[in-house]
Amino acid sequence: MASLRKRAGGWRAEIAILGTRESKTFSTKAEASAWAAAREVELRRSDATGIVTGKTCRAAFERYAEEVSVHKPGRRWEEIRMLAIARHEVAGKAFGDLLLAEVTPDLLGKWRDMRLKTVSGSTVNRDMNLISHVFTIARREWKWVADSPTTDVRRPKDAAPRDRLVSQDEIDRLCLALGYDGEVTNKSSAVAAAFLFAIETAMRAGEICGLTPANVSGNVAHLPRTKNGTSRDVPLSKRAIELIKELPTDGATCFGITSASLDALFRKARVRADIHDLTFHDTRHEAITRLAKKLNVLELARMVGHKDLRMLQVYYNETAAQLAKKL
Repeated sequence: MASLRKRAGGWRAEIAILGTRESKTFSTKAEASAWAAAREVELRRSDATGIVTGKTCRAAFERYAEEVSVHKPGRRWEEIRMLAIARHEVAGKAFGDLLLAEVTPDLLGKWRDMRLKTVSGSTVNRDMNLISHVFTIARREWKWVADSPTTDVRRPKDAAPRDRLVSQDEIDRLCLALGYDGEVTNKSSAVAAAFLFAIETAMRAGEICGLTPANVSGNVAHLPRTKNGTSRDVPLSKRAIELIKELPTDGATCFGITSASLDALFRKARVRADIHDLTFHDTRHEAITRLAKKLNVLELARMVGHKDLRMLQVYYNETAAQLAKKL
């Protein structure tokens, strides 16, 4: 049975149940009594079900980062996203300060609607997928929750996939802005070479930045670990091999740049070249569209690392006018 004591400035509720002692101070007796009753029910349920109560979302995010994210190629992205989500304010409280038991479908729906005011549905869905997996691990392995609230939350529609291709004029302007004239002499020109290499190979920015001389043999680049967690061998065109030969040979990696440096230098060069709505990842769209003219579907999927052939439809962006020429 809870004990309620009058204290200066409020009421102190004390409970002692199943070997657990807790206390908390409230401004009114009614609040203290309601907390004590709810907490006693929670502790009895915990003892009966084996569920560990009192854990916050921040604690779940931190443990997930240490035990799950650490084994993923996208570890850094997940840690950044969980830190950001923990700071989001929902129902007058930081998401990270919420107890797992306080996260209901209704609360997640409010968080979703709040996020949709500033970001796309695709971004919200990626964050919801991450939250969902955190709750799944917390339920299955840690026994921190009895069920996941994410299963009953309506997901927003994903944004239409990008269909941005890169014109030859844009390629020339970017190379000029990056100071590339067929020779790699600094990080900016290395970014230009990486940009051209991406168009030849359909490799992602992270894969290009992580490519080492030891992983290039003849006309094949071996990627020991890719985005989907598996290795992949990428055939190199004559032009791709020429670009590799232009690079310095004394670095730990072929291009000698990090993903962060590539992204920053590419963005600055894009502004100088007066090019709008272009990302480095759009080279993957351009490359796959070009390669589709030379390789069949299975060959193309193997080269670019798509296990689901439907993904090729997202990246194959030939225009109707170009298709009409074939007819």
